[in-house]
Amino acid sequence: MTYKSVGESKPRYNALAHVTGEARYVDDIFIPGTLTVKVLRSPVHKGIIRKLDISKAEKMPGVYGVIVAADVPCNTYGYLTLDQAVLAEKEIRYMGEPIAAVAADTVEIANEALDLIEFDIEKQTPVFDPLEAMKPDAPKVRPEGNVLMVGGRPYRLVYNGDIEKGFAQADEIVENTFFFPSQEHAPIEPQVSLAVPEKDGRLTIHTVTQGMHFLLKQIQRILGQGEDLSHRWSERMQYSSRGGHLGWSDIKYVGGNVGGAFGGKTELHADAIAALLALKTGRPCKWRWTREEEMLHSARHSPWRITFKDGVTKDGRIVARQVFTLHDAGAYTGFSSYVVDKHAFYVAGPYHLPNVQVKCSVVYTNKAPTGAIRGFGVTPGTYACEIQMNMIAERLGMDPWDLRFVNAMRNGDQLATRTRLESVYLIETMQKLAEVVNHPLNEKYATLTSAPRET
Repeated sequence: MTYKSVGESKPRYNALAHVTGEARYVDDIFIPGTLTVKVLRSPVHKGIIRKLDISKAEKMPGVYGVIVAADVPCNTYGYLTLDQAVLAEKEIRYMGEPIAAVAADTVEIANEALDLIEFDIEKQTPVFDPLEAMKPDAPKVRPEGNVLMVGGRPYRLVYNGDIEKGFAQADEIVENTFFFPSQEHAPIEPQVSLAVPEKDGRLTIHTVTQGMHFLLKQIQRILGQGEDLSHRWSERMQYSSRGGHLGWSDIKYVGGNVGGAFGGKTELHADAIAALLALKTGRPCKWRWTREEEMLHSARHSPWRITFKDGVTKDGRIVARQVFTLHDAGAYTGFSSYVVDKHAFYVAGPYHLPNVQVKCSVVYTNKAPTGAIRGFGVTPGTYACEIQMNMIAERLGMDPWDLRFVNAMRNGDQLATRTRLESVYLIETMQKLAEVVNHPLNEKYATLTSAPRET
């Protein structure tokens, strides 16, 4: 078989436009009459909104629309768990949470209007450390509790074999805890959204998101899809260009160059509020985040705390592996209810483990919500797993390569999820890697294959 692409260098389809500056981003789109959007964000980490008065801002010359939670047809959204507010209605869960939004002629007018919004927030004690948040007397980040329940348990459980029986067979117990810190990236283009009411009644949204198909249903929900929500527009949106709800075909979601993403533009950052104000004012509305907003308030890579406890024999076989992980979701669930599964399925690594138990808890704290950045869920687990392998090798006085060959997955082995593998080439891959880096292998590992184990 002849391959056309494998092993060949191919030019990136849009590289020339990027390097010549011809690529067009959302912020490059100019439509006459576009209003500037600015958002009032919470100055506190946790609290209760006792007063919110937008009347002075609404009357300011040059301001065409101000929205609060009551103006949002459906004010909750999320990927699997619909718990995040578009605009905070009463409860504040993190510093920077949007409370109100303004559409005005200029940035200066919009910022002045924000200063005219009168509000009073009763501060409450926040919690930032997931270990503290798990304590029974910890401040409640959310009414349901600070830990996500998964199938009736406060953790995602994946297991195979008998973990205690495995530890009893071990000659050594190696236990270590690893911390994978929070991360934020710096895309060249920050979060931007341009929402344009069309003459035919449709709404076009130019977005920087890299996950349009993730977000379209969330946008539809927020804007009031369905008869059950349409009445809310008629009550509140007296200036709406629609005067009613949008149908499934009335939103034109336009993507393109994302201006740098790395996973950080999978969340619903700017589109919903820009869309709501476009409908409120009947004018194109653009919300471009500042660099400060991008760094402080966009979704970030969550912190992870991962503990590995391994039972190993003197010849290097891992006969029991127990993993306990804390995933700090921040203030809302976001993608955490998905990533907890992904992490629990893969954190034990590509090794033959006759007895394995994985528990992964999602913990809520009063920090900005986390998101899909840089292989979230898998990358922290791989980091911890492979450092643990090196530490086991050090304890046993083994070459780390030898330890990995001893425990490498082969055809017919089962993952922690009990999935039986049928096409495995880990041993052959490691042999090739050893060759590339000129690492001498023990003869028995140099000739080993991924063929099924002898029973």
